[in-house]
Amino acid sequence: MQERFLFEYAVIRVMPRVEREEFINVGIILFCAKQKFLKSVFSLDQNRIMAFASDLDLDEILDNLSAFERISAGSAGSGSIGQYDMASRFRWLTATRSTVVQCSKVHPGFCLNAEETLLNLHQKLVL
Repeated sequence: MQERFLFEYAVIRVMPRVEREEFINVGIILFCAKQKFLKSVFSLDQNRIMAFASDLDLDEILDNLSAFERISAGSAGSGSIGQYDMASRFRWLTATRSTVVQCSKVHPGFCLNAEETLLNLHQKLVL
């Protein structure tokens, strides 16, 4: 039997008016310590976003979502947060905040392959 690994994920959301608590799911961030995996993926349906909140600055939203990807990867241009260890980067990215781009609560699960699980969650919860 293959070993299953504990993972944690959150849904990345665009919430144009925080006080209304309405949002559109746009991405997933997934962390699996045993597989040394932390990655974010997003899909921004610009037509859907503009129908939902026509006054949003899409370039700013894309910049914020791209920052999630850079920080998750710990890549160049991810600033001081991108230099933290994976668990700390995940906790920082999923921390509760009152901004237009934010995350759901963190949910746990078990997986065989973190990358496949990330893509499956993205398909089910975002697309």
